[in-house]
Amino acid sequence: MTKLGTSDLEVSRLCLGGNVFGWTADEETSFAVLDGYARAGGTFVDTADSYSAWAEGHSGGESETIIGKWLRSCGNRDGMVVATKVGMLTGMDDLKAATIERAAEDSLRRLGVDHIDLYYAHRDDPDTPQEETLAAFDRLVRAGKVRHVAASNYTAERLTSALAVSEREGFAKFVALQQAYNLVDRSYEGELSRAVADHGLSSAPYWGLAKGFLTGKYRPGVAVESARAVGASKYLDERGLRILDAVDEVAGNHGTTQAAVALAWLAEQPTVAAPIASARTAEQLADLVPALDLELKADEIAALSAASRV
Repeated sequence: MTKLGTSDLEVSRLCLGGNVFGWTADEETSFAVLDGYARAGGTFVDTADSYSAWAEGHSGGESETIIGKWLRSCGNRDGMVVATKVGMLTGMDDLKAATIERAAEDSLRRLGVDHIDLYYAHRDDPDTPQEETLAAFDRLVRAGKVRHVAASNYTAERLTSALAVSEREGFAKFVALQQAYNLVDRSYEGELSRAVADHGLSSAPYWGLAKGFLTGKYRPGVAVESARAVGASKYLDERGLRILDAVDEVAGNHGTTQAAVALAWLAEQPTVAAPIASARTAEQLADLVPALDLELKADEIAALSAASRV
């Protein structure tokens, strides 16, 4: 377990992404994945009101609804840190006060809970004053409907600005940042990671497996049936293959999966509390959960870092 930023939230080393629930994983399969994650010791589930509005016939909220049903079915609400987001659902894709207040009530209803543990601004909204956005978040915290607030897809400048506004106005501050980060995409390292570190925040990075590429199933000449195959296959270049070779070697040393190694490397990076990864089947989940307690050696972390340098 690790502490999330300046909050009082203790979370497992791996966060289970809920973007697939109600999309590529139906309710029964989603329940099986959630059950398996909890049995393995996982305590941190991430979703959003916009999951899975991109799918045909969906309007958003499908993932939250499934997670809510699962929480009620297993009676495990107190054992889970539940994170969701506001600001990207069509028609509610801003961070105005009215949007945040309505979205929070909708998420609470779908999740079937009386509070959200971690509530993210899904992306920045430069057209709404940060004072308005942060005041709305603060009211939710003061009302007990949200425990902590966080930011997703913010630049270092806008994250720092938001924290300064909250400090000045006495609002609840962001305690975490969610952004893309993995062995293939290390763009987080630099100004953004320094801002997170300087303010005592934690990172819960998404795309921890580079859209599935770091599971090791994408190889030259191998066809993979997945909704993300096109995005993952683009990494099959000289650098990507070098990274896979390094991941393969470390996985072999530990008798574990490539996915677990990639996530364990990420969990060891400065500011990272819990990488996010999703599984659309119980079999896929089995490849992820060793990351909950996999400890890499210093030379292994160094080798993976060296292989992934641009």
